[in-house]
Amino acid sequence: MTTADFNIPVPKVATAAPTKLRLGSLTALVIGSMVGSGVFSLPQNMAAGAGPLAILIGWAITAVGMLALVFVYQSLATRKPELDAGPYAYAKAGFGPFIGFNSAWGYWISAWVGNVSYAVIVFSALSYFFPAFGDGNTWQAVLGASILLWLIHMLVLAGIRQAAIINLIVTVAKIAPIVLFVGVVAVAFKLQVWSLDFTGLGNASLGSITAQVKSTMLVTLWVFIGIEGASVFSGRAERRKDIATATVLGFFTCLALYALVSLLSLGILNQPELAALKNPSMAGVLEVIVGPWGAILINIALVVSVIGAFLSWTLLAAEIPHVAAKDGTMPKFFGRESDRGVPSISLLITNLLVQAFLVITLFAQSTYQALFYIASAAILVPYIFSGAYAAKLALMGESYASGEQRVGPLFAGLLATVYGLWLVYAAGPAYLFMCAILYAPGIIFYIWARRETNQRVFHPVEAALAAALVAVALLAVYEMWTGAVSAL
Repeated sequence: MTTADFNIPVPKVATAAPTKLRLGSLTALVIGSMVGSGVFSLPQNMAAGAGPLAILIGWAITAVGMLALVFVYQSLATRKPELDAGPYAYAKAGFGPFIGFNSAWGYWISAWVGNVSYAVIVFSALSYFFPAFGDGNTWQAVLGASILLWLIHMLVLAGIRQAAIINLIVTVAKIAPIVLFVGVVAVAFKLQVWSLDFTGLGNASLGSITAQVKSTMLVTLWVFIGIEGASVFSGRAERRKDIATATVLGFFTCLALYALVSLLSLGILNQPELAALKNPSMAGVLEVIVGPWGAILINIALVVSVIGAFLSWTLLAAEIPHVAAKDGTMPKFFGRESDRGVPSISLLITNLLVQAFLVITLFAQSTYQALFYIASAAILVPYIFSGAYAAKLALMGESYASGEQRVGPLFAGLLATVYGLWLVYAAGPAYLFMCAILYAPGIIFYIWARRETNQRVFHPVEAALAAALVAVALLAVYEMWTGAVSAL
């Protein structure tokens, strides 16, 4: 890929061979972005707050909501081929520059905070072999995670295509142990264990069915983040139609794996037993069936899987502010590229932020679960506005031929939007406050970018939204300072 692909006047530099991505690489980016650490902790994460019935309902809601989002990205990729970088571009086109900026900013936050959680869980898994790593937030773990971070940084600098090929290989390697787990657990499955306290109401600490379902929502969202991976790299796709195909293939592959991992585990250990497992909880489940080698296998698989996801999300995290800078949504310095076409400045800033948060985890003793909850909540803005944009196009008839059917796309867009709003409610105040604190500083960079391009900074509605965001962020800081709310 060259900077000419963005149709902007920049100095010519020597570039490597073409870096267009084919269907296999795009599908691997989708699956590799989704299948990271979450699947290995699903049994415990889901059982911690819900019984079998609520988990079934939670997966049903997630399947419908995420499928609607899949249809949204599938539709937008073909109807708006000129829009690259997925969620950010759709939000900007549909609802203006400030909403577009916040979608890019929120997606970026989600990506690099997610990478912090990946670094934590890698060394938490390695503590099975080296106890000094603890829960992934000891000084030894932070040192190891920092080394891993900068090794990946250098790999990405070698070129987008090279990194994508390695990601394809890693994706295949990490799917195999999950498929093995599903096969072994299916054979050992016991219906009487699965049906014990099916509703979860026998455990008063879980609460009502509604409360249980709500507790599963950010967990299920976390394991599906990355469904838009092919859309983010739409500008690098060899064939535009491969974006939609890769998204659908990735979704159904991961949905089957996730649902089977969490539901079949309930037939091996009951809800309280699963909830008490140390993560990665798949290791504990497999150990019950086959002995210690099962735990060893899963911990090794987790490390391979998360390093692959770390690579995928480093690519995604660097791409969003880089593309946003190309059209003036973010400051121009984010748009600088190396001679290999890699967004080098965006990559550097992203990984410096990951490094800073790794140090924070050392002092705050932040857990993997707290970090992935923040990453899940942060991505809701781009998801909601992607759905809303698809609904808007269908409602207005834009990009549709005369007489073309619009009911299906309209329903999918509205459903994806409602699903996103439901997730905002399910996230709860602690993580929404934390997201407000992370979103508010972005206003400075938005103003910077607007002045660089000599454009009006805010329209009245945008000014009101910015003021509200700052007010919520200040309230969140106060609440956390007084100890009323704590996310980390």
